[in-house]
Amino acid sequence: MKYLILVGDGMADEPIDELGGLTPLEKARTPNMDRLARAGLTGMAETVPAAYHPGSDVANLSVFGYDPAACYTGRSPLEAASMGVELGPDDVAFRLNLVTLAAHGGDLYMEDFSAGHITTDEARELIATLQSELGDETFQFYPGVSYRHLMVWRGGRTDFTIAPPHDLTNQSVRSHMLRTPEAQPLMQITTSAQLLFKNHPVNLRRQAAGKLPANSIWLWGQGKRPRMQTLQEMHGLSGAVISAVDLIKGIGIYAGLKVINVPGATGYLDTNYRGKAQAALDVLCECDLAYVHVEAPDEAAHGGQLNDKITAIERFDAEVVGTILDGIGGVGDCRILVLPDHPTPVKRMTHTKDPVPFILYGSRGEFVPRGEVTGYSEANARSTGILVRPGHLMLQHLIAGTL
Repeated sequence: MKYLILVGDGMADEPIDELGGLTPLEKARTPNMDRLARAGLTGMAETVPAAYHPGSDVANLSVFGYDPAACYTGRSPLEAASMGVELGPDDVAFRLNLVTLAAHGGDLYMEDFSAGHITTDEARELIATLQSELGDETFQFYPGVSYRHLMVWRGGRTDFTIAPPHDLTNQSVRSHMLRTPEAQPLMQITTSAQLLFKNHPVNLRRQAAGKLPANSIWLWGQGKRPRMQTLQEMHGLSGAVISAVDLIKGIGIYAGLKVINVPGATGYLDTNYRGKAQAALDVLCECDLAYVHVEAPDEAAHGGQLNDKITAIERFDAEVVGTILDGIGGVGDCRILVLPDHPTPVKRMTHTKDPVPFILYGSRGEFVPRGEVTGYSEANARSTGILVRPGHLMLQHLIAGTL
């Protein structure tokens, strides 16, 4: 038996007036997911436990089959694993966003949590400057992709509450800045980075081209190295993770999966959807499980871009799910789980911890439909009355072929 997990990050949403009360998932043309929903079993899953912030780290741990309460230590240690950065038992990893802050009326606002989706090449120049000027035995800076990077504080602290920058879009950041004595090293680094970036060649070029500058860093998602069993140890499964996002790759590494880097996979709207699906089909020729993650719907929702979110969902359906369905016959019997990791409502521009709609499909007909489900949507999933709580049990249901 082969297993596929297809994650459309942040696909779930809320009814929107401009869409006549429909959600983006209901408005989008999704014939392939609709087909799976009618042939399989659909319902809701609670991927974010009540005590946790609705981040992609917690939600994807659940989808991978891990109980966040048993293994979650923070987002950045997972990203560090993807980047090949070794953490000692007392080391703390921080996600480092390149951001654009704007001053208005004596206050400071988060204008863009991605610095205008800065390119990876530009970002690497900025991170290299941080490492050259601020890096030492205590603090190190590592380049990632686009605006997403890593800082390691050797022997550091984790006892801070720091809001994710994508939750602060167009909001004042004054009250979110760390001002306690324990956090002073982080504030010094942030201030130094702002001074280094002010007249940095990368930002001068971006401003000359009419683009937003990366004029600050935002440190968040801190944590120490987690302890996790692999999926081979827990369920006897080999497999691979396919994503453009370091967080997802890092969870996959801790899960004992291979990381497949697909050319043209960007973590944004222009990602190589079809290439990811084909890579998953290739993986299943030699492994048990493929975890395919597409970030695009989430990125569009964080930007408040309704039409882009609908487009991303449609491309996920056509080029990921559709490609999988066209080629899955060549790998034998299979079971497929389709779902978002969490909702990202366009109007809120941030994650919520509401349950997400899922599809369970088995090529042998093992997942029997319940109710009159006409397609894949939040409303259809709720109508079945099925709620998987806690959400990390979804993987067990996929493997067992029952719910």
